[in-house]
Amino acid sequence: MNATSTGALLLCRADPETVRPLAHLLREQMLLTRAGEEWSVLVPEGKPWRGAGPSGGGDPEPVDRVLGGWATALAVGSSWPVLALWWDADRAGYTLAAGFRRPVGYVWLTDGTPVGEDEAMRTFAARLGLDPVLDLQALEELTRPDPQSDAEARLRGLLAVLTRTGLTLPTGLGPGESADRLRSVAAVQRGVERVEWAGWRDAVRVELDAVESSGLGPWVRGPRARAIAAAQLAAGLPLLLWGVRRRSGGWAAAGAVLLAQGALGLAYHRARAATESR
Repeated sequence: MNATSTGALLLCRADPETVRPLAHLLREQMLLTRAGEEWSVLVPEGKPWRGAGPSGGGDPEPVDRVLGGWATALAVGSSWPVLALWWDADRAGYTLAAGFRRPVGYVWLTDGTPVGEDEAMRTFAARLGLDPVLDLQALEELTRPDPQSDAEARLRGLLAVLTRTGLTLPTGLGPGESADRLRSVAAVQRGVERVEWAGWRDAVRVELDAVESSGLGPWVRGPRARAIAAAQLAAGLPLLLWGVRRRSGGWAAAGAVLLAQGALGLAYHRARAATESR
């Protein structure tokens, strides 16, 4: 890998129709396409890791931090896991986010030297429902020294294990490619969609559409729904403020999504109650 090969992918274990509403809330321009029967992939159109914030100003932010924030933001508002893959001139790795649980990740240096914790791979396998024997054995091989495997090969090995879950990345969307190359490949995929921020009114609309079409009926209204919304508001505000102070666009986005989820949850409950009382 070289300085021009910085790249990133967001893999979501859900179909594009399910991913689209939440992806809008990231307020980033991305390309969304299918990556197998149960997976979708989001490819950033820009390079926000070159500067903090959507305007690109401020000090550069590491690509792993940006992707980790995005993955967390998507996962806290969904029932499906999100896997962020990233690589740059010095390192490569992944971050797996699932719900409100603490994200787990692993890192390799460019030459393939593992610098993560073995426990991360075991947690990774458990959260994705992988085979605790065969799949975990393959993952643990990626944590052992191997002079023949660089960071790109390590990530490809990780993806090879995930093909058993139905993940199939389009040709050309893979570790080691530059952000420009990833964007150009994604743009010509069949059924690709462009996801971009269209304002809070559309964000509310797509969020309510997602709620209405989901199988989480018992969780969108009633005491449980109000408790979840309150928890999202309580967690989102300090996370948003922390991200703004640290100029961390990814974590600020996570806080904003939590706030949006909580506010929309409470608003949805009140609107439905008002409608039924008429």
